[in-house]
Amino acid sequence: MSQIEKEPLTFMAVHAHPDDEVMGTGGTFVHYTAQGVRTVLVTATLGEEGEIVDPALDEQAKAAMFPRLAEVRRQELQEAVKALNIQESRLLGFRDSGMAGTDSNNHPESFHQALFNEAVKRLVALIREFKPQVLVTYDAFGGYGHPDHIQANRITNAAFDAAGEARCFPELGLPAWQPARLYYTAMPRSMMVEAMKELQKSGVPGPWDNPAMNTAIMGTPDELITTRIDVRKYVDHKMKALAAHKTQISPDSFFFTVPEAQREQMLGYEYFVLVRSAQTPHNGALEQDLLAGLG
Repeated sequence: MSQIEKEPLTFMAVHAHPDDEVMGTGGTFVHYTAQGVRTVLVTATLGEEGEIVDPALDEQAKAAMFPRLAEVRRQELQEAVKALNIQESRLLGFRDSGMAGTDSNNHPESFHQALFNEAVKRLVALIREFKPQVLVTYDAFGGYGHPDHIQANRITNAAFDAAGEARCFPELGLPAWQPARLYYTAMPRSMMVEAMKELQKSGVPGPWDNPAMNTAIMGTPDELITTRIDVRKYVDHKMKALAAHKTQISPDSFFFTVPEAQREQMLGYEYFVLVRSAQTPHNGALEQDLLAGLG
């Protein structure tokens, strides 16, 4: 019996900020928890640099909140974790780096500026503690180029290998553990383009109204998608989790205003690309289960 088979099935996703856990993996968390799989969320930062959009707050209240925004967003994250039935939630302990090219990228405590070895070590410690068979994070562009998303990709790839090598970070005092698979979150390009066309036609305001948006290069090329998880029955969980992040997602956001059928189209499936596999290679067919063959 292999090391993988001896341990309980565990799914771990590595995200950059509070609220990132909802879109690409929120339904997947609910789905696997319902199946008895241990689910673990790792969040690198607390979103200290994000804009405050809660309409219940005036500008004075927002200014007063900003110095303690990390704690506010920690509480929002905890509420979202409950909504998604996530069993374990851990923080890597870095600071939000802000959008690319901003001064906050240079903050010495930011995730962007973190010593790479230290960031990898923190993630390796969690991998060895929880022993996930499957790791999930963003692609090399971080989905849309955010420095923290890109850093999450870099450290997760490195930790995927280092966690299984006993010579790496022996000071952690934890036995080596090699995850079986690494996936990137994804959104099929054809689906994204079609959804935006439909939303524009419906008259629902949103980012698709921006004429500078080049939908032709958005999303992941369809041929790279390896896995699709049907989470339609968990859309309400995702909506509750989005609502928990009230300083980041306004009640008039398109997530809450699109018609129900289009909301299901947007949120009812979650897509992934298999990029590393220690056991079962992808055979070309669209997978329906990230943990297939690992139980």
